[in-house]
Amino acid sequence: MRSRVEYPPDRPSTSATRRLRRVSAAIHSTQIGESGARVVFLHGLFGQGKNFTRVAKALQPEATSLLVDLPNHGRSAWTQRADYRDMAADVAEHLERGFAADGPVHVIGHSMGGKVAMVLALTRPELVDRLVVADIAPEPNGGSGEFEHLLSSLASIDVKTLKRRSDADEQLREKIPDDTVRGFLLQNLRSAPDGYEWQANLDVLRRDLPTIGDFPFVDATFDHPVLWVAGEHSDYIQDRHAERMRSYFPRTRLVTIKGAGHWVHSEQPEAFVSALRVFLEL
Repeated sequence: MRSRVEYPPDRPSTSATRRLRRVSAAIHSTQIGESGARVVFLHGLFGQGKNFTRVAKALQPEATSLLVDLPNHGRSAWTQRADYRDMAADVAEHLERGFAADGPVHVIGHSMGGKVAMVLALTRPELVDRLVVADIAPEPNGGSGEFEHLLSSLASIDVKTLKRRSDADEQLREKIPDDTVRGFLLQNLRSAPDGYEWQANLDVLRRDLPTIGDFPFVDATFDHPVLWVAGEHSDYIQDRHAERMRSYFPRTRLVTIKGAGHWVHSEQPEAFVSALRVFLEL
């Protein structure tokens, strides 16, 4: 039996489109595992579902994981805007058509994906059992200047003229000197018939960066267990965020991963997996 299943982007039905009064984005996801608890992973800005492959494999055989490419990222469709309510609705539709068709699932979101996960839990609580929010708060977050710089740097490359991926790496080296960050961003570069192209929708992400950095008001609470994971060396979660977090999620527990920055799942994967196993009771 296969333990890895690719889900092509789903196409919304006409009735679903009328109900949502918008055109839903086609979502691509990959399933890893075939038994146990059902766990959904939502990545951050510039990421892809495959960024959680190591964590998903570490949860086997106690969990089956769905690695989702959020709209405007990876192999999912591009949209006209980047909006958390829209993203959460697209993920909800994708889940109820398959992975969550038989009942609620655990949802884990990092950074931007954590905000999508929170909005999903608040607006569609029947789809979510337990929620894990990794290194983000339901508040406007700083760092928009850094992300603007990264987006501008990527957009400055004329991808149609690239002969090889290393050409892009060389062009970015001066603007983004950190090898790890540059390598992470270049995962979004894919070969095309006439050269290369970006998988991420850079124009929309750059234009709507203020929206991505914000958090929408939702008049709801999610009364299920929530694990809030902070990186020890990250400032994305601060003491002043606790009141807002608990106003939305009254059953929140905060755990800090030692030695980790913002990318807690990749910087300290063993500790992150351990926290997930305890919280999800795997």
